[in-house]
Parts: sequence; C-alpha cells; structure tokens
Amino acid sequence: MFDHAILRTRQMGQADAFAADSGVAGTTLMERAGRGVAQAIMARYAARPTLVLCGPGNNGGDGFVAARHLRQAGWPVEVFSFKAIEDLTGDAGWAASQWEGPVSRLDAAVPEEGALIVDALFGAGLSRPLEGEPARLAKASRERSCVTVAVDVPSGVQGDRARADGPSFLADLTVTFHRYKPAHLLQPAAGQCGDKVLINIGIPEGWHGEAGHCAQVNGPGLWTVPGLEIEAEAHKHSRGRLCVLSGPAGATGAARIVAQAGLAGGAGFVTLLCPPSALMEASTASLAVVTKALSRDGSFAEALEEAKADCAVMGPGAGLGETLRERVLSALGREMALVLDADALTVFKDDPETLFEALHARCVLTPHAGEFDRIFKDLRENCENRIEAVHEAAARSGAVVVLKGPDTVIGSPDGEVRVNVHASARLATAGTGDALAGLAGALLAQGASAFDAASAAVWIHGDAGRRMGAGETAAELLTRLPGALEALRRQRAREAAMSRLTPCTAPPADH
Repeated sequence: MFDHAILRTRQMGQADAFAADSGVAGTTLMERAGRGVAQAIMARYAARPTLVLCGPGNNGGDGFVAARHLRQAGWPVEVFSFKAIEDLTGDAGWAASQWEGPVSRLDAAVPEEGALIVDALFGAGLSRPLEGEPARLAKASRERSCVTVAVDVPSGVQGDRARADGPSFLADLTVTFHRYKPAHLLQPAAGQCGDKVLINIGIPEGWHGEAGHCAQVNGPGLWTVPGLEIEAEAHKHSRGRLCVLSGPAGATGAARIVAQAGLAGGAGFVTLLCPPSALMEASTASLAVVTKALSRDGSFAEALEEAKADCAVMGPGAGLGETLRERVLSALGREMALVLDADALTVFKDDPETLFEALHARCVLTPHAGEFDRIFKDLRENCENRIEAVHEAAARSGAVVVLKGPDTVIGSPDGEVRVNVHASARLATAGTGDALAGLAGALLAQGASAFDAASAAVWIHGDAGRRMGAGETAAELLTRLPGALEALRRQRAREAAMSRLTPCTAPPADH
C-alpha cells in the first residue's frame, strides 16, 4: 500500500525514524542503500575508473558503501571525502570504517574524460547552494564527458523545491530510496536526475502512519476508467452525454478537437453547441458529432438541460467576453459535471473569487501555467513547488485543478494530489490540451468522480502522446487515443484474470 506515495524530505526522515523505532538499524538501511547504488551502476555501465565523492552525512555514508561493493566487484575505485574520515560520526562513520582503501580530500578529485562519478555529497535535504570544492566538482563533471550517478538527488538540487539555486551536478542516473521525492518528478530538477532507480531499503510496513505523503505518482492503480468494458445492454445515451461549447466562425477548431476526444473517450453522445454563424463550420468535426445552434440571448443552462447533458466542456476557442462569463456561471448553477479550460478560466482573471464561489466538487479546471497564474495570482511564485501550488489552488477553488505541463499535477479539494509524468514532449503542440479537456469530459459524463476522471484522462492522454511519432500533431493524437484505451483495457483484463487464479492444492491423502 502507498506504493505511489511521494515524500517530502521531512517525511522521508520520519519514515527512517519509524524504521529505527521498529528495530531496523540505520547501518542496515545504509548498507542496503549503498549496495543498491552499486548494483544499479553495474547493471548499466562497464567497469571504468570511478570517483566516489562522499559528503559529511548519510549521503556520504551511502557512497562509502557503494564504493566498497564496486571495488569488491573489481572496479577501479577512488574515494574522496568532504570531511576527514576520523571526523565522520554515526552511520556515516560506520560506513567509512568499512572501506579499506585510501581516502583523499575532495580537492584532490580531478574528473577525467570517460570516468564515472558517484555524487554522494549531499542529499535531498540540502537547502543552500553548493560552494567551494563541491561547486568546482559539479562544474567539472559537466564540462567533461563523465558519467555521473547521483545518490538520492544530484548535489545542489533541493529535494522539496525541485530546483537548484546555484551550481549543481547533472546526473545520467539517480538512485534514490524507499519513495520518490518532489525533485525526482517535477521539472526542472527531474531533468537533472537523468534516469531514475528507486531502491527498496526495507523500511517496515506502517511507516505511512508516521510519515504520510505529499502527493502520489499518477497511474492506473489509483483509479478506474468507465467504459473500458461495455455492458451488453448499453446504448449511446447510457454511456454519457457530453456537450461542448464552440467558439464563433473561424474559431471552432479547438471545440472540434474537444468533441472528437470526447467520442474517443467513450462518451455515447457528443453535441457541439455553436453560435449560428459557426454551425456549418462546426459540422465538419466528425460525422458522429451532433451540432446545434446556440442563441446568443438564450439561457445556456436551458440549452444544457435540453441536450440532457451529463457533462459540459467550456472554454477552448470560446472567445473572451461577458457572454462566456455568463454562460460559465449559468452552467455552474446547474451543479453538473464541468470541465473549464482556456477562455472559460481567463475570462475570470479580474474577478476569480466570483468563479471560486460558483465552483463545486464536480468541476475540473485544466489550466496551463499562464492560465493558472491569471486566476491563482502569485500562488506558484509563493509556493515551494507545483505540488503545493496545486494543493492550495484546489482548496481555494473547491474544484479539481489540473496544472498542465511535462509534470502535470492534479489536485483535489480534499487535499489529495497526484503527479503525472507518464507523457511525452510531443504533446507540446497546439490542440493537445483541448484533447485532454474532451477526454476528461467523456469520463465525467460516464460517471467518474472529478478527481479520478482528471487523473485518468491525464494518464491516458500522456500514454497516447507516447505513441506519437515525429511531426505528429493534435490531429494524430486523436487517432492514438483508442490504442491507449485498448492497451489499458487489456492490462485491466490481465490483472482481473490473474486475481481469479488460485494456487492448486494437492488432493487429501487416502487413509
């Protein structure tokens, strides 16, 4: 349980303390951690000259253990220590005492081309910039063609803030322990970590009651997806009715992408509500999408009622103005499931409190960073990281908030936060965010909760993005969604089949 948990550095310390209180010695955890670092290195790289840079604390202790295991495997290893080994205390002092080779001062370390550097200087808890010899070595490791393996996080990177405020190591591989920290998942720090390996060091069950978590890594183990398996008696109206607000003529493209993604996401009936001037243009969205003229002066809530909408998506390409603002508030008054994106958020930039007062728990907001900043002013700037910013935004708005990006963060008003890194940089192109809004709307229309619909939509959208090839755009993304959904359906079917299997037992012996 809690396999998806993300821990702040303080929470990781509490998990370590729980292990100690449960009778697991700190030296045991350190031995497992250092051995795991060495094994991860040997699984990926051929033996080569290796410089192990050990800091003054437990991170350095992990480095001493890793050096010992690498040398025992025949690797040429040199160890350099920030502190004289006679000054090391606690578990780090024990680890240094187990190393039988020479130990040099840090200023004697000179990374050579092609060498492997084990950065075991400072862990995720460092809260100040590197200086002196660690800063020199961070710079030198970047300038030479070295392989750099970081222990816990690259030194100089702050584990909770997920960034470096000064010189820092750039890792090819980062080996961390027990659970991921924000720096392993949030940019820009995640990019500095390179490939990441998570090592189980044997912290006993029950640690979560002591430490808790700040977020979870988003994935299929956290939610279900309606419509993956369709019941025999299902029909189009039972599978959810989704309405999408279109922009005016010449600006219907975004809404058409939303509608097509809604169909791919399983909504049984999708209607584009359009200004009369856009009706002909919007009708090209899909043969399966219904278009309906929307009177400028008519009640938008009544239009949704007439369409028997289970969910509506508003904002993409809708155009800014008082009409959109009134329509959003009108739809919110119905307390139906809603996805608000793009213009439906920006239209409230001068008065976000009016939006927050009208929002409810069945709403999903899907801003990119700029839109987030317009309605949650200064929140990202004043929060420690994106996890904290989204946590605060969801609490403030009373809705599910999806802050889009390479590390999309999903927050629920009840305080739970999920971080999605299952995605692709190929999604950084116009229209893909509209597809996400449509997919979330489809899942909401089929009955998923707002938090799970948002979380599942983000993961499936990311999986479809991973299937995109060079040069593909939002149009091709729409064609990748069915494959992503089918792969998830098959995965669920395999898991269900495995759960039904029971071990065979021998028949009772005859007497």
